[in-house]
Amino acid sequence: MRVGVVKEIKKDEYRVALTPGGARELVQRGHEVVVETTAGVGSSFPDEAYVAAGARIAPCEEVWEACDMVMKVKEPLEPEWSRIRPGQILFTYLHLAPDAALTNALVETGATCIAYETVETDDRRLPLLAPMSEVAGRLAPQMGAHSLEKPKGGRGILLGGLPGVAPAKVVVLGGGIVGYNAALIAVGMQADVWVLERSVDRMRELENMMDGRITLEISNRQMVEEAISGADLVIGAVLVTGARAPKLVTRDMLGGMKPGAVLVDVAIDQGGCFETSKPTTHSDPVYEVDGIVHYCVANMPGAVPITSTRGLTNVTLPYAELLADKGLEEALRFSRPLAKGVNVMAGKVTNQPVADSHGLPYTHLGDLVEGVGA
Repeated sequence: MRVGVVKEIKKDEYRVALTPGGARELVQRGHEVVVETTAGVGSSFPDEAYVAAGARIAPCEEVWEACDMVMKVKEPLEPEWSRIRPGQILFTYLHLAPDAALTNALVETGATCIAYETVETDDRRLPLLAPMSEVAGRLAPQMGAHSLEKPKGGRGILLGGLPGVAPAKVVVLGGGIVGYNAALIAVGMQADVWVLERSVDRMRELENMMDGRITLEISNRQMVEEAISGADLVIGAVLVTGARAPKLVTRDMLGGMKPGAVLVDVAIDQGGCFETSKPTTHSDPVYEVDGIVHYCVANMPGAVPITSTRGLTNVTLPYAELLADKGLEEALRFSRPLAKGVNVMAGKVTNQPVADSHGLPYTHLGDLVEGVGA
């Protein structure tokens, strides 16, 4: 198979979908890897590193036109939509539930669009989302702490406080991978950390994992209101696989918060879990609503591309190898997790939450690929 890697054009996105080491693995398996010129520079991988790994460097147009599968990091932006061909495989993060225009555009391409974030194992793990969730979770307290500084519009409070001065209160909404990693770093910064979680079983796990260093509360509307009213920093870390994030904090709730408090919405790529959230960029990351600072960067891991690119390739490469080695249909029959990653195929939406989000017809993947039961 001819596998293409294109340069990301999203603002402030420095990651690349494949490291030179990943390219070498595919080449050694007999596949051709074509990498767009300077695609890896933002992650400190020059073109020469890909050439040394056996890949070929080519202009953007050639990568899209010549390759059977195109690997990306972020969803294709409008200038890229017309480059996607019928029958081509697009393998990337898509986050389609909050984006009707992109969903409709991908349906019209006739391509098979596999979303990293909905590849799901039988035990409900999301292996291709996990490393970026870890990165985003670990970044969230760091970005929140920076946004809390007075020159950035925040309250002017140090997360860890001082002897004789209370630390900041950090409230994490959601105790999954993002929430755990956010709590881990916030505790390390000596903040007073509260995690709100819906599952009592997960709270027991977090209690053990964090060795009792956090306060755990059940997540419901009343507890969210109470917790954020005393918070200096609130981190939104909720996830409903493939679907829009639930709005846990409404605009009305902002009035009960401390002026200059900070909201960090890690769920913004799935529509955000704060009613007042809207996507921002690393160049212009924050804005204010009703005296509350909002940090809503939609590609947080792009700020640390060397770490993120390596972590992403570690988990996506085995699935890329499977697609390249077996071809699309056989790979989907072989791997139930990969089959669950297919969001769009042959002009049909094959992911139920995405279809429901946009009022589009849902087509079971098994109706398009014989022998697939995803």
